[in-house]
Amino acid sequence: MKNLSVFVIIITLLFSSCGNKKKQEVAETNKELSELSIYNLPSVWTSQNNKETELKDLRGDVLVMVMIYTSCQVACPRLVADMRDIESKLPNEKKQNVKFVLVSIDPETDTPERLKEFAIENEMDSDQWLFLRGSESDTREFAAVLAVNYKKISPMDFSHSNIISVFNQEGELVLQKEGLGVNNGETIQAIIDLAK
Repeated sequence: MKNLSVFVIIITLLFSSCGNKKKQEVAETNKELSELSIYNLPSVWTSQNNKETELKDLRGDVLVMVMIYTSCQVACPRLVADMRDIESKLPNEKKQNVKFVLVSIDPETDTPERLKEFAIENEMDSDQWLFLRGSESDTREFAAVLAVNYKKISPMDFSHSNIISVFNQEGELVLQKEGLGVNNGETIQAIIDLAK
């Protein structure tokens, strides 16, 4: 009889702690966003898996973001290498709370199928990697928020900024660094400090 009472108490505690965790998750989701959060942007994006998503769907993860285009032959391969370098230097226990997001500045060419091919070609096809394309206006708006400048200079070529941005779990910008083979130590440390 005593064992049964202990068992009932343990089960009750387990269910109440699960309930409290669920309430905490709901409270976090309903928490009001700051004016500086990218999750306030109403844009809708399509992923490399042809799934529609909004930026607010990424809430809760640390985001490491860069804007590229897949036909780029000069800067983008270096930015992709920088992103892979950052990912490879994070401790495994931190990686589960981080998303690496590559946003196309050429949505006309970078279809979901092309983004998927690019992800596979660059060994960036795990769940941690997200490739997004949006409308021309959503892409322009997002680039403006990130202070990324880009301009089409030929049918297949763009001139663009090479900025890697880190956002906290609430979508607020924490750090920006010029990419292209720079020392990623500060970026990696910022991600480690943020990822829980």
